[in-house]
Amino acid sequence: MNKDYLSFTYDGTFEGVLTCVFEAFDSNQFPQQLLFQEMTLFSTENYCVITDVQKADRVLKGLKKKLSPFAFQMLFTCWLSELKDIDVLLFRYICKSFKSSGSIELNFSDADVLSLSKIYKKVSSEAEKVRQFVRFQKTADKMYFAAIKPRYNVLPLVVNFFQDRFSDQQWVIYDIKRSYALYYDLIKTEVAYFDDLKMNELNGKLHPDLLAEDEICFQDTWKQYLQAISIKERKNLKLQRQHIPKRFWKYLTEKQGR
Repeated sequence: MNKDYLSFTYDGTFEGVLTCVFEAFDSNQFPQQLLFQEMTLFSTENYCVITDVQKADRVLKGLKKKLSPFAFQMLFTCWLSELKDIDVLLFRYICKSFKSSGSIELNFSDADVLSLSKIYKKVSSEAEKVRQFVRFQKTADKMYFAAIKPRYNVLPLVVNFFQDRFSDQQWVIYDIKRSYALYYDLIKTEVAYFDDLKMNELNGKLHPDLLAEDEICFQDTWKQYLQAISIKERKNLKLQRQHIPKRFWKYLTEKQGR
């Protein structure tokens, strides 16, 4: 690079952001914005960054020396927020980390550090809700299927939890908003996509033809049991919404039809 650029364009991946960091230090140019390549026209004011896994890996290795394990994990967690300009925020944070003689992760007087801290809490909270509110349905082929629509792309954050807790059964957790799933085959978990998924996208329920013979009976029994033990006079919807956000109710067997 032999001139100043107002922005870098890249492919929209996390590795792409890391490559932008590498290119910025390599050229000593630090743009104010990052643009997705498909969303901008080529311009003399933009520099196109081609994602390079080796360059991204060098940035990651450098970050491990500058940040604590918690702060290192925070970067990827915040990336999963998919929030507008999260790439620029991470870019600035990483660049500041390399430029600083010490760790910046607790410097909450810095606007970028504070913003990422808040985003991390929101994404982590959403991941915890997914751990709590996923409800599996047993299919005819003895697979366990669940669908949910989280605000953020948190499935990568919950994979270890479900692998450990349900290690003896095959399961699929489908992200309705992003149209991809995690599939565990008793050995490993992989990303999966479905061309024609017979599922009600409003509540995540599979078509009855796909369910095991006893699944519908089990769901009905579960709802009847909860209804039987509930005390009508003590019903507190406000308290329920505090513990279980209403946007998740439609995926919970115990809340459907009530």
